[in-house]
Amino acid sequence: MSEDFQPSRLSKEDVVKLMADPSAKNRADATGKIAAQFGTDELSPAEKTIAEDIFRALVKDVEVRVRESLSTHLKSSQDVPHDIALALARDVDSVALPMLKFSEVLTDEDLVEIVRDQGATKQVAIAQRPRVSSTVADALIDTGNETAVARLVSNEGAEITNTSLERVMTDYSESTAVSNSLSRRPSLPAALSERLVGAITERLQEYLTTTMELAPDVASNLILQARERATMGLVEYGSTDTELENLIEQLYRKDRLTPSLLLRALCVGDVNFFERALAMLASVPLKNARMLIHDQGSLGLQSLYLKAELPRRLFPAFRAGIDVVAETEYDGGSNDRTRYIERMLSRMLTQFEDPATRLSQDDIDYLMGKLNEIAA
Repeated sequence: MSEDFQPSRLSKEDVVKLMADPSAKNRADATGKIAAQFGTDELSPAEKTIAEDIFRALVKDVEVRVRESLSTHLKSSQDVPHDIALALARDVDSVALPMLKFSEVLTDEDLVEIVRDQGATKQVAIAQRPRVSSTVADALIDTGNETAVARLVSNEGAEITNTSLERVMTDYSESTAVSNSLSRRPSLPAALSERLVGAITERLQEYLTTTMELAPDVASNLILQARERATMGLVEYGSTDTELENLIEQLYRKDRLTPSLLLRALCVGDVNFFERALAMLASVPLKNARMLIHDQGSLGLQSLYLKAELPRRLFPAFRAGIDVVAETEYDGGSNDRTRYIERMLSRMLTQFEDPATRLSQDDIDYLMGKLNEIAA
C-alpha cells in the first residue's frame, strides 16, 4: 500500500490526525471522506444529521480547497440539504462549478437567479447540465454570453422552444460559435435549419468574394447551389407536414422558392415539397394544386405552372418530371433513389429532343447546368 493511499471512509485515525494537525489539507481530506459516506447506508439518521451540521460549518471554511472537496463529493448527492447545495453553488467558481453542472437539488429558481446575478463561467456550467429546463434556457439566452448559449444549443438535454431557438438565431446571428453549435443540434425544425443554412452561406459568400477573390456572380452561383442542395437535404427525411409548410412559407417570404429549387425537389423525388411549393406560388389550395399537377390531361399542370409565374421555357422539364413520377415507383432495390434520379434526368433531357419543345441554346445550357448541379 502506497503512503498516499487514503481509505474512502472517515476513520478514527483520520480524526486523530485532524485534531493533531487541522491543516487545510487534512480538513479537505476529512471533508471528502465524510461527504463520500453521506447518502449511503453507512450513516445512521442521527449520523447523517451530524454530517449535515458539519457541512454547514464547512461551507464557511476560509480555505477554498476544503469547500472544493465538499462540492466535488456532494455534487451528485440527492440527499444534501438545499441550503448547503445553494451555498456551494453561489461560492467562487472552483467550488460552485461541480454543483452547478450536476446537482439535482438546485431548483430552476436557484439556477435562474445564479444565471442572472453570477459570472459568465457559472452560466457556461449551467448550460452543460444533463437537463436544462426551458425556463433556465431562456435565462441563459438573455445573458448575451455567446459561449454559454453555444453550449446550451448543443446540449441535447436542454429544453429549448422553437420560439427561443428563433431568438437565438436572431440575437446571435453574428456568432460563429453559436451557429456551429446550432448546426449540430438534433431535430432542429426545418424552417430554423434553413435560416441557419442561410446565415452560414452568406458568410461563406462573403469569404469567397473578399478572401478568395472570386467574381461575385461565380460566388453567388456556387452559394445558390450549396444552399438549395442543403435546403432539400433538410426535408428529405422525417419532416412533418407542419414543418414543411413552415419551411415553404419562409422560403416564399424570402423569394427563395426558385425554379431551380422546385426542379431539384422534383428530380430527387420530393413530390410533397414540389406540390406544396407550387401551390404556394400559385396561391391555390393544396388539394386543388395536387389535382391539377397529376391531371392526366395536358392543361392542368400547365395552367398551375403559369399561374405560379415560373419560366415558360422550363415547363417541358417539369412536365417530363411529373410524367416520371406517375410512371415510377421505388422497387426497394439497392440504390433505389439514385436510379430514380438518373431516370428523371434522362427523361427531362430527352424531352428537349422533340422539335415541338426544343429550347434555344441558352436555355439548354441553363437547364443542363441545373441538372448537372442536381446530379452532383
